[in-house]
Amino acid sequence: MKKRFSEEQILGILRDGEKPGAREEVCRQHGVTEQTYWRWKRKYQGMNPDKVHQMKTLERENTRLKKVIANYALANEALKELLEKKGWK
Repeated sequence: MKKRFSEEQILGILRDGEKPGAREEVCRQHGVTEQTYWRWKRKYQGMNPDKVHQMKTLERENTRLKKVIANYALANEALKELLEKKGWK
């Protein structure tokens, strides 16, 4: 799934929407719903581009580690089944 906006663009939209009365206009200009605006605001509030990059890097690393753990769990389960078939408990 390709995202429409990069994190830097999202931060710019949020920054523009902070001006009094500007949120509705900014949402309309960029074609995003207010629900999306508030979701972004909740997620990226108080972040600068460096923090967003760091967060994305950590999310990718977390996903990779979850896959590694899942693979080890599957291998462990397979070994347990093999040992049970061989009569080793």
